[in-house]
Amino acid sequence: MVETMPNLTGNAERYRTLFESMDEGFCIIEFLDGPHGPLSDYIHVEANAAYERHAGIANVVGQKVRDMVPDEADGWVELYGGVLHSGKPIRFQRELVATGHHLEVHSYRIGPFESRQVAVLFKDITDRIQVERAQRELQETLEARIAEALAEREEVELALRQAQKMEAVGQLTGGLAHDFNNLLAGITGAFEMISVRLAQGRVGDVEKYLAAGQGAARRAAALTHRLLAFSRRQTLSPKPIVVNRMLGDLSELVRRTVGPQIEVQTIAAGSLWPAMVDVNQLENALLNLCINARDAMPDGGKITIETANRWLDDRTAREHNLTAGQYVTVCVSDTGTGIDKALLDRVFDPFFTTKPIGQGTGLGLSMVYGFARQSNGHVRIYSEVGQGTMVCIYLPRHLGDEEAEVVLPMDMPATVDAGETVLIIDDEPSVRMLVSDALTELGFCCLEAGDGSAGLRVLESETRIDLLVTDVGLPGGLNGRQVADAARRLRGDLRILFITGYAENAVLNHGHIEPGMEVLTKPFAVDDLRRRVATLLQAQ
Repeated sequence: MVETMPNLTGNAERYRTLFESMDEGFCIIEFLDGPHGPLSDYIHVEANAAYERHAGIANVVGQKVRDMVPDEADGWVELYGGVLHSGKPIRFQRELVATGHHLEVHSYRIGPFESRQVAVLFKDITDRIQVERAQRELQETLEARIAEALAEREEVELALRQAQKMEAVGQLTGGLAHDFNNLLAGITGAFEMISVRLAQGRVGDVEKYLAAGQGAARRAAALTHRLLAFSRRQTLSPKPIVVNRMLGDLSELVRRTVGPQIEVQTIAAGSLWPAMVDVNQLENALLNLCINARDAMPDGGKITIETANRWLDDRTAREHNLTAGQYVTVCVSDTGTGIDKALLDRVFDPFFTTKPIGQGTGLGLSMVYGFARQSNGHVRIYSEVGQGTMVCIYLPRHLGDEEAEVVLPMDMPATVDAGETVLIIDDEPSVRMLVSDALTELGFCCLEAGDGSAGLRVLESETRIDLLVTDVGLPGGLNGRQVADAARRLRGDLRILFITGYAENAVLNHGHIEPGMEVLTKPFAVDDLRRRVATLLQAQ
């Protein structure tokens, strides 16, 4: 087969035209041995006119790289030497420091290794690099400014939150001072009048003053309860219960509270799951919701209390800002005036109320919200102006059976064996006196201690102790829970009754107490104390 020889002269002219017309810089370098070793230098054997424009160096043909840029020669020799030895093309960006030009380079070997030649195609990208650098600097500057602005905004928001907090504290202290002064006036006034009537021998009037003082004391306790409920620091004693079982008594209580012009309806779901909840506090929360519903229906209407099982999947839970899972819901709905949508996001805020001044503390819904969250649940509100409002409490399902409750008639006496002894630990002498006198009347022998250390010394002795009644918040380094734990180690089956002023609930692990323990919240009625003692002793 005969090969046709190409037109070398025509190709050479075409190559030369292209070579000189190219916008990119182009050169052919040839490696040679030098003082730094074999193939340690290269010489430019060809270069087009664009070389000078892009690299900033003129008349390069015949020049060695170590003469042109001696400080940078090692780097360029290493790059192009790699192409010569491997035969693999490379692309890279590099600054020619001697001229300040940033180059984008494509390099490949020409022919076999023995030819020692490498082609270099490049262009000046200095303008682009400068623009990119300016953009980075601008971005860094903007990020710094944004970070500074966010920090300033956070400081402003912190100051605003602090101002709002102080405003809330002012509202709280002002409102509480007003309410408590009224209640204290009723309590102290009742005591003074009892003293006067006893001195006069007019004992017939004592009963009404006792009733007035006791009523004011109960309202003071309820006010404290609301305050601590919205802050989620109330003492809870959760137990597994099917909420339907409390609807009958609750509906009667609601009917007596809201009056005859309000119809009260209950709808109990079939096969309702048990929920882990403090029944008394749930009742208080629902009663609060029903009172709100009554106030929203000044001309009468209907309140519906309804239970249901709810299973919230991830998507539904996210949409309603809830946690996915199984819930028991208790909803209170009314046919009242409704709430404007613009106000719905604020109804659970403490001290927020739409009622006239003097007719609402703004703590009712906050208390419900705090109770639900402390019970690991949620609260949702739905309302339409002119149509009514529904508030739903979501309580997590309890995966187990309902707890059988010991039912004690109100007039059932505690059974006391001869010599049964109660140790009472409280730093308030009046409380120790009250508990001791009440239990002594039942036939108990009572011992008293003013702090945890003194109580622990009694527990460590050989003295017979059948029941420990202890405050939770005690001075002297040992709180009531620590004393109780020590008592259980010393006397494994000892019955324990905690009496607490709400705020120490964290010490009790938020109601997570052991069998044979009960919690009684201050202030308490003597009869409640008697019933709790009877419950503990009956369960032995």
